[in-house]
Amino acid sequence: MNYKAFFDDVLGWIHQANQIAAQYGMHSEQFWAWVADSSGKLCQKYQNHQLAIKQMLMLVEWLEGVYENMRERG
Repeated sequence: MNYKAFFDDVLGWIHQANQIAAQYGMHSEQFWAWVADSSGKLCQKYQNHQLAIKQMLMLVEWLEGVYENMRERG
């Protein structure tokens, strides 16, 4: 696996996630559908390498935490 390419893609994914969240809001179905679809595609791009799967799971969990913190603050 080309780790540099993978982590470059991860950085791009985070940037896109910020853009999609700004466009639709983290509360929206569109945002979470994009998160699920795009994270799956990124894992597939790297042949579902264990690092890719774990990295994307961690990022999705992190986004879920951000969303929960936003909801708690109102």
